[in-house]
Amino acid sequence: PSLRTTQSWVVRSEGRVILIDTGAGNGKYRPLQPIWSYLNTDYLGNLAAAGVEPEEVDLVVNTHLHDDHVGWNTRLDGRDWVPTFPNATYLMPRPDVEYWHPENLPRTRFGRGNQNVYEDSIDPVIDAGLVRTWDGSHVIDANLRLAPAPGHTPGSSVVHLESGGDRAVFAGDLLHGAIQVPEPHLNSCFEEDEDAARASRARMYAYAADHNALVLPAHLPGHGAFEIRRRGAGFEISGWAPFSRT
Repeated sequence: PSLRTTQSWVVRSEGRVILIDTGAGNGKYRPLQPIWSYLNTDYLGNLAAAGVEPEEVDLVVNTHLHDDHVGWNTRLDGRDWVPTFPNATYLMPRPDVEYWHPENLPRTRFGRGNQNVYEDSIDPVIDAGLVRTWDGSHVIDANLRLAPAPGHTPGSSVVHLESGGDRAVFAGDLLHGAIQVPEPHLNSCFEEDEDAARASRARMYAYAADHNALVLPAHLPGHGAFEIRRRGAGFEISGWAPFSRT
């Protein structure tokens, strides 16, 4: 699929507005990621169409700290990057906060693909006192929890939703294309640890299949979410979520 498809998910839980991943952001220079460089999209307009103004967001969850998942953490105000969601707590996985620090980029596989991300999308919300880091696991509320899913990045995570009989997994970048359901050994070219990525993907699939959980990845176009079932020793898509393609 085209990586230009990137999803943010709005979840309302226990009276709070929760935003899962914030896309690529506008006006940001990404020297080795031209598809995300100097974008000018109507992200905030789309968010408003979903009934959410930036000041109403209570919690931002960054499943990991790649450029296309943290971009709308901030917006440009004059010459300064400021938090887009000034009343929100930003949840970030501690391993990624440490791993993607600019001084470490030369030792990462993605390297300069994440150049400038810390400076324009992470540091400003840290400096504003809005960031809370977590490690191991994290309970958001009675319906939502964060679980580690390392491999794509050291801090990659998934958000589990459990409400009554409903189950869902916000999968971040555990997969980039539907072909990775019947062929889970296939990795993207962006994995920091390929074996760990495969193991995390397998765990997520097993949970989703065994709990009839809707899987909501970040980069699938079209319907963008699906249910899976076991097929022999593997898995297959059993149904697509009835989301609009517009």
